[in-house]
Amino acid sequence: MKMLPLIPLLFLSACSTAPKLALRPQSPLAATDNSAVRYPEVIHAYHVGRYADPNDGLVMHEQHVVYRVEENTRWDFHPSQADNNPMTPGNVAFSPAPVNDAILAEVNSQRFATAQIMVQARTLSAALMQFQSALQQSQTNLQQTAALRATVGEMKQRLAALEAAQSQQPPFATATTTNEPADPLSP
Repeated sequence: MKMLPLIPLLFLSACSTAPKLALRPQSPLAATDNSAVRYPEVIHAYHVGRYADPNDGLVMHEQHVVYRVEENTRWDFHPSQADNNPMTPGNVAFSPAPVNDAILAEVNSQRFATAQIMVQARTLSAALMQFQSALQQSQTNLQQTAALRATVGEMKQRLAALEAAQSQQPPFATATTTNEPADPLSP
C-alpha cells in the first residue's frame, strides 16, 4: 500500500509541460525572377463535358476542367542577354560589334573590293568562254585541214599513176581528116 500515494505524483509529473520552441517568422524573401535560370512549367486546361466513367458504367461525371502539366520545369542552359551579372561574362559572339567611323570605312572598302572582284570574275569567265569557243573552232579547223591534206595526197598519187600509165602507152595513130577507109596496104 505504500505505492498508492505515489500514483498521484506520477500523474502530476505527466502534466508538466515541455519547453516550447520559439518560432519566429522570417521576413519573406524578395520575389526573384527565375526565368533566366529555369523554364517555367507549361500547364494546359482541358474542358471535359459529361461522360460515363469507363471503369464503372454506374458513375457519370459532370462537366469539369482537367489541368495537365504538359512540360515540367527544367534548367535553362542558354546564356541570357538580360543576365548582367559581372561574374559571368557574356558570349562575345552574340554581342553587337562596336561601331565607329574607322570600322564603317573598313567595311565599306571591303564591300567595294568585293564588288570589284565580282566584276573581274564575270569578265574573266566571259573571256574563258570565248577562249573555249575559239579552241573548239581551231580543233574543228585542224581536223578539216588534215582531211583536205589526205585528199590532196590521194589526188597526187592518182595523177602520178595516170602520168606514168600515159608515158608507157604507144602514141596514137594519126587520124585522117577524110571519111575514107584507110588503105589496107599503106603503112
